[in-house]
Amino acid sequence: MKSVTLLFPGQGAQYVGMGASLEAEYSSFFTKADEVLGFSLSTIIKDGPEDDLRLTKYTQPAIVSYSYALYKKLETLLEAKGVKVDRVLGHSVGEYSALAAAGSLSFEDAIKAVHLRGSYMQEAVPSGQGKMYAMMRTDAESVKKACDIVSVPGNEVQPANYNEPGQTVISGHAEACDKAVAWANENIEGRFRAIELKVSAPFHSSLMAPATQKLSQAFENITFNSPKIPYIANIDAAEYGSDTDSTKVKLNLLDQVCGSVLWSQSINKLPDDTICIEVGPGKVLAGLVKKINSLIKVISLDKDGAFEELEELLND
Repeated sequence: MKSVTLLFPGQGAQYVGMGASLEAEYSSFFTKADEVLGFSLSTIIKDGPEDDLRLTKYTQPAIVSYSYALYKKLETLLEAKGVKVDRVLGHSVGEYSALAAAGSLSFEDAIKAVHLRGSYMQEAVPSGQGKMYAMMRTDAESVKKACDIVSVPGNEVQPANYNEPGQTVISGHAEACDKAVAWANENIEGRFRAIELKVSAPFHSSLMAPATQKLSQAFENITFNSPKIPYIANIDAAEYGSDTDSTKVKLNLLDQVCGSVLWSQSINKLPDDTICIEVGPGKVLAGLVKKINSLIKVISLDKDGAFEELEELLND
């Protein structure tokens, strides 16, 4: 029996028109999201404008809606083939998609939670006070050192996403981010490069503390369950099984708002022979996995012929 791991993408993978080719029984999750939210998210997904889809409060439920719809289609295929999913994991907001697939959250509660999460994150920091940079072509240890050296109380920067061995994203106060990049340019040898990210807030940094507090209150109205499928958490790269208390699932999501996404560390926990299936928009995670562990086979479902390719692979 083949080992199967499901990967769910995060913010930045979205695009206008995603899910246009889904069959009606699966695209109905877009209209279910409309009902939960009280506005037409499906119209923003279908027609844009792109600037609206980029707003975090819309981006996050849009990604979760499409990812979950794709998951339900995938679930039909896997059940027909008698294939069991060994684990799920998601990148940042993708963790909510993963937990919905694992049965820890209902689809409706996942949509409600990420819409609020996105709104709170957007509101947490006034425009211009924070920044994020992708630190390219250098190791994570050097990036962490740059952050530690330049950070002082009230002006801090930290690793936000450990995406792959040569790419770590930093996040925090704008001045501290700029200083970390300057230090890296002066002290890191080789082909180092920093790219400022176009984001609405400095995600996964201490500046998100107000969002964590608000989300904690909102979670009082969200039902959490123990996962039916094991999941790997962003915050510590640990795998949590079906015996995990639902309170721990909730705490992991709250800690994730200000904490680092340990993506590279999470992928390194996977067996070499697992088949990873990217369930959601784009192929970003497939690219990251190949750079972390080239032995792992990855199929992204957001492309023509993906389900046919997966079926052939499962038949081998």
